[in-house]
Order: sequence, then structure tokens, then C-alpha cells
Amino acid sequence: MKRSEINEVVKEATKFFSSNGWTLPPQPKWDVTDFGLGDFNGCGLVLVNLAEEPEYCEKLMYARKGMVTPSHTHQQKKEDIICRTGLLMVQLWKSDPFKDDSAGVLKLKINGLYTEISSGDQVTLNAGERVTIEPGIWHEFWPASEACIIGEVSTANDDLNDNFFSNDQVGRYSEIEEDESAFVKLLSDK
Repeated sequence: MKRSEINEVVKEATKFFSSNGWTLPPQPKWDVTDFGLGDFNGCGLVLVNLAEEPEYCEKLMYARKGMVTPSHTHQQKKEDIICRTGLLMVQLWKSDPFKDDSAGVLKLKINGLYTEISSGDQVTLNAGERVTIEPGIWHEFWPASEACIIGEVSTANDDLNDNFFSNDQVGRYSEIEEDESAFVKLLSDK
């Protein structure tokens, strides 16, 4: 990604957060990624780490329609994915959808209530709704509305060692072409 792209989307996300009543903490920790695929508008996400503690983590994310967070799982992290503003789609699988399309049933919490869905089903989350994702459940998500604020509350977060993507080409952090000065420092910046 070009630094100019990152700067623009950080400004766009900041404006969207603010217009929807979200005030960011002082010196927020930003992360902007195209997942190493070079197509931010098709496979991208803006994240802000709100809390990073040994026991838990909280993130606020921004995505526009068309931007997918690709299918992945975690071995350690348990998380709630929460639609804060807009309409969010979350697709869930029992196993890696690139390697195994077998059927099965998932039992998981949607809005705090255990629900059974078929592996591969999509769950629609309206603003305020959440899905709890246990370690080992494969998932991807994207806005169905024009833009979306997505929340994540999870156990301790280890982005470098506990993200396992279906697509081997996916990388957690983007390569950055420095075509202008950084507007904010990203988690991946040295």
C-alpha cells in the first residue's frame, strides 16, 4: 500500500468514527492492512487498538462496502465481533473453507444466546449485535452497508502468531511504499 492511501483512509475512518459518536483515545494505535494482497478496496481493514492487556484486547475497526476481512482462525483467541454501526456479514466454518467444504453444525453464541448454524452459513449483524467466535472457528466478515464500524472484544491478542488465514498469500501486515510522510504511526511501523 502507498502511505498516501493509508493517510487518506485513516482520515476517512477518523471522520466516520466521529460522525457516529466514537471518540478515539489519545495516541490511538492504528493498523491499516490490505492483508498483503495489494487490493485494499477488495480485501482491507482499518483497525484501532483501544485496549491491549495481558488478559484482553479491544479494537474498533472500519470498513467500506466491498472490503472483506479474509477467512481465518485463531488457536488461542476467543473474540466477540460486534457491529457498532451499519450492517455486518460474518461467515463461519467448522474448518478451513479453502481446504475442506464438508458440512457440519456450529454451536455458537449470537447476542449471548447459543445458536446452531450450518458450517458456511452467513450471520447478519445489525448495529449492537454480536457473534462470539471460539478458537478454531474459521470466519470472515464484510460490511453489507456502505460503511461499517466493527468492534472486537477478545482474549489477549497476538497478531503475529495467532492469525491463520485460508489463503496462503495473505499477510497480516502490508508492505508500505513511502510516497509521503505518515499521518499516523501504524503498529507495523518501526
